[in-house]
Amino acid sequence: MENLKKQVGIEAAKFVNDGMIVGLGTGSTAKYFVEEIGRRVAEEGLNIVGVTTSNVTFDLAQSLNIPLKSIDEVEYVDLTVDGADEVDPKFNGIKGGGAALLMEKIVATYSNDCIWIVDGSKTVETLGKFPLPVEVVPYGARRLLAKFEDKGYNPQMRLNGADDYLVTDMGHYIIDLHLEKIEDSYALADELDNTVGVVEHGLFNDMISKVIVARETGVEILEK
Repeated sequence: MENLKKQVGIEAAKFVNDGMIVGLGTGSTAKYFVEEIGRRVAEEGLNIVGVTTSNVTFDLAQSLNIPLKSIDEVEYVDLTVDGADEVDPKFNGIKGGGAALLMEKIVATYSNDCIWIVDGSKTVETLGKFPLPVEVVPYGARRLLAKFEDKGYNPQMRLNGADDYLVTDMGHYIIDLHLEKIEDSYALADELDNTVGVVEHGLFNDMISKVIVARETGVEILEK
């Protein structure tokens, strides 16, 4: 599967052309995309500017000598290529297993186009089996946890090790909602968007134009 993930990353890099501002995604599959962009910069003279979606990706891109700017230094991003934890037939999905959902969603929001690259296990009929990450401010996080418990969302504070709460790149906590099935991703996104203390959530609705899937039979490109 790792070889197929690499093939998917290489395939996605074919959509990147000279002069583009490119969102560089985060995760085990997106890593191969970033590495291929680095190879093209070094070997083919590809002229692009990268905008990273996490500190981990920033460090990787910098090590590959990919020219970088922050999202605040560009007016828009031409194309972002990123991974996902789940994606449904409408190309809505869940992201945030790697705790980078806030930066990922900011970059995706200012992107003219977004492609997700995933392995076949991430394609599902209905979202929710993968826990939905909700990034929250530390102050009042326990109150939010209780609120989500009352709603029956089976929340868990994400830990970094045995006892400490995980802290995101942006200095927040993450509450994972173990929902099993999300009947309406739009309604849930709206609810979370309007919950005080929630910074962002891992539901990505109506943001993706293509999904490139690594399957045991090979690489498959899905388009809306």
